[in-house]
Parts: sequence; C-alpha cells; structure tokens
Amino acid sequence: MGLSIIQKIIRNHLVEGEEKAGSPVAIRIDQTLTQDATGTMAYLQFEALEIPRVKTELSVSYIDHNTLQNGFENADDHRYLQTVAAKFGIRLSKAGNGICHQVQLERFGLPGKTLLGSDSHTPTGGGIGMMAIGAGGLDVAIAMAGQPFYLTYPKIIKVELTGKLRPWVAAKDVILKLLEILTTKGNVGCVVEYGGEGVKTLSVPERATITNMGAELGVTTSIFPSDEITKAFLDAQGRGEGWVPLDADPDADYFKVIDIDLSALEPMVAKPHSPDNVCTVSEIAGMVVHQVCIGSCTNSSYKDLEMVAQVLDGKTVHPEVSFVVAPGSKQVLRMIADSGALSKIVAAGGRIMECTCGFCIGCGQAPQTDAVSVRTNNRNFFGRSGTKSAGIYLVSPETAVACALSGVITDPRDLGDENYPQVEMPEHFTIDDSLVIPPSDEPEKVEIFRGPNIGDPPKNDPLPETISGPVT
Repeated sequence: MGLSIIQKIIRNHLVEGEEKAGSPVAIRIDQTLTQDATGTMAYLQFEALEIPRVKTELSVSYIDHNTLQNGFENADDHRYLQTVAAKFGIRLSKAGNGICHQVQLERFGLPGKTLLGSDSHTPTGGGIGMMAIGAGGLDVAIAMAGQPFYLTYPKIIKVELTGKLRPWVAAKDVILKLLEILTTKGNVGCVVEYGGEGVKTLSVPERATITNMGAELGVTTSIFPSDEITKAFLDAQGRGEGWVPLDADPDADYFKVIDIDLSALEPMVAKPHSPDNVCTVSEIAGMVVHQVCIGSCTNSSYKDLEMVAQVLDGKTVHPEVSFVVAPGSKQVLRMIADSGALSKIVAAGGRIMECTCGFCIGCGQAPQTDAVSVRTNNRNFFGRSGTKSAGIYLVSPETAVACALSGVITDPRDLGDENYPQVEMPEHFTIDDSLVIPPSDEPEKVEIFRGPNIGDPPKNDPLPETISGPVT
C-alpha cells in the first residue's frame, strides 16, 4: 500500500513509535517558530533546559502580536526575545517584518520539512508542503533542544479538488466550505491532505489560506503537495534550491475522502460566533456593515492586496464603513507600494495598519457597539474583537472589499465577472531580510535582558526514579 504526503514526511522523520493511526509516535523537528505572545515563556523554558544553542536546522522568533505598547512590559519582552535569540542561535524577525506565518512561508518554509510553532496557525506552512504543527511553548522549547515531538499518528482525510475557482470565488471560500462540511468538532487526531487536479489551479498563497484556517477544523495539520507551483513560488523568493517534489502515492489509503468541485463553489461567510457557522454570502446579503478589516495570517498576501487595490481603483469606500488593511509582511507592503496598489487603497479611504496580527487577535480596531464587522481573518469567537456586542463575519478579501464599497453584505459576483482582477503571481518577489536579525557569533558575550516582569528561568531538582503516594 502506498503512502500519503504526511505519512511520507513522518516516515522520513520518525524517531520512535508504530506507523499506525492512533498510535503514539515521535518525530524529528527541522524548524521551529515562536511569536512574542507565547515566545517569552517558551524561551524561559528553553533556558531552564541549559542547552547552549538550539539544535534545529532553523529556529525563528517573531515579534508580531503585542506591538501596541502602552506600557513597558511588551517592549521588555521584545528586548528579552532579541537577546535570547542572539545568545542561543535563533533568528529574530523584528516588529514590522511581518506576521510569523506569512514570513515563514515567504522566507523559510520548505517542502518535506517539519515545523513546530507556538501558535495555532502554524499549519499555514502546509501550503508549501511542510508538515507544520501548532503546539505549546514547552513542546517547542524541547524541540529546539533537539528532542522529538510526540503526537498521535494521524488519520488522513483527503480532500479531492476538481475544477477551477470562478471569478470572485476565492481560496477562503474553499476552507469555509470544508468547515461547513466537517465543522470545528470531531476532527482531532486527523490530518487534511489536498489532492486532485484542482490543486494545480491554486497558487501557494491560496493554498496557505486554506491550510491556515484548517486549524479551525481541530486537525493536527493540513498539507498540499509540493509541485511545479511550489517550485515557482520558491524560485520567485530566491529559494528554489530548497524545492523537492512531494505527493501522495496513487494507492495511498485514506480514513475519509471529501470531494469539492472548485467550479461549483460560491462566496461563503462564517457568521458569529464560530468559523463553522457557515452560509453563502448571498443568503445574508443586504445586512448593514460598519467595519471591514482585510489582513491577518489568513489573507494578507501580495496577491490578496493587489486584488483589493484593483477593485478599489478610482472608487471610495462607503462613508459609513471603517475600512482597514494590514499587509502580512514587509515584503507585501513594499511590493504593493512599488506597484501603486498601496496608493489606490489609501485613495479609496483605506487605513493602513502595521504588518502584524492586529485586529485578528483583538489588538486594536475594536468595532463599535452592536457592529457588523466583516473580516478576512480566521476566528470570530464571542468577544475576540474587543467588543462583546459586535458580530464578526469571516469572508474572503473579494467579499470584504465588495462590502467596503457598498456598505452592506455583498456577494462580490454582483460586481461583474468582467471587473474581476486577474492578479498574476510575480516572477520575483522583493527580498529584504534586513529586519531578520541573525544570532550572535559571540554568544558568550550576549547578556540576556530581563525587565521587572521577566524572572530567571525556573530551577528544579530532577525527579526521583520512583514516585510513590496514596491514591484517593
């Protein structure tokens, strides 16, 4: 019997355990990522292990969450993270360089590798053919120390994609459709693999949108094959030497197979207060909209924002709508600035936010009381936006920009197929890694910064060989 994509990666990284669904296994981790909301604790835990340098192929510490600094605490955390990275062999992506998942996809992710991140949307890396898993900070600390990651050998759900997305229907609609089918419950211990002829019609950023929001399914991760589309993306990022082909064997066996015809999909929306509370946009069209936010690790790529700019060109957003756009990375921001797309967004009435998580995590842009807020991020839990009475509606950038122009929930197909922007993937991305700080060549000279909110790593005695006590 043949192997699926994930089964091949696990086999290549297996440290211990039986390759059988439901059995515990341990795998070697190639790359790790952290972000500043979880990173401080993760690196304190790593310090406690007393390992002088990380033992992964690559570890990156991102500052992308707590960037609205109203007190010293976040700034102290960021300085701590920078000094820890310098001392222990970790690259630091400074605030302003972008959202961890967007930058990891652009600059570091590689097909066939394993990635463990202290953020639940780490599976974004599946869009490039990585086995990318979100985990706790301690798991990541242990992986940086060279130890394996333990997980349950997964059941594989195959999603067979056929056809091609029609104008105004987007990758976000694919994952919203899958959330409608599978819901957010009952999928623990599974992995979603995408296959079929429809895969070749999707760019890497589109695939990453789908794997990113796969986290909402509750699965271990999601993954696409690594093919010529993947190679073209890596070539355009100047990293083509890292490409390897990767696909499932024709006779691979699956726990479940779901068929999705891309050409039959229509614009979808997740209504409050769950990502699986899904219906078609047309079903709720006409509802008054107060806020539109485009960005987050789900939908902030160059392709997304170039499309938004072309739709907005020469137009003005509805006067009753608060409209914000957050590019996913410095690379995206520079490229839309150079192409003229940024100017079009600003001219139309868009407010440009930092290249950070921002509104997705409730860090700014809390909507008004009882607002209808249309957003391109991945979660719409009660109160997450910062306003308990607001309703968050999750949509594609195509639907979001249509709502921003009309002031009501709008099916973007109403804008007309002839007006749909055809955005091609660039042959060369703008490469500027100046905000990625390499580790120090003299780690023994690096003094770790600890503000008053950061203590020393905990010191513990080893556990005894046996532990005994009464059972009650």
